[in-house]
Amino acid sequence: MPLGIVELLSTILYLIPRTSILGAILLTGYMGGAIATHVRVGDAFIAQTAVGIFLWGGLFLRYPALRQMLPVVK
Repeated sequence: MPLGIVELLSTILYLIPRTSILGAILLTGYMGGAIATHVRVGDAFIAQTAVGIFLWGGLFLRYPALRQMLPVVK
C-alpha cells in the first residue's frame, strides 16, 4: 500500500506542469527500483524501461529548455 501511494503521488506530480520534472525524477527512481527487482529475480523488465523512456520523452517534447540541455541532433 505505501509503495502504491508513493507511485500515485509521483504520478500526480508528473501530471502537474509546474512539478512535472520532479515527478519524472521520482518516477524514474521508482521504475529503477522495479527494474532492479525484476533483473534480480530474472523476470522481463521491458515494461518498466518503456515507462521511463515515455516519461522523459514526454518531457523532452514538452520543454524546449530540456531539448537545449540534451540535444539529440545538432
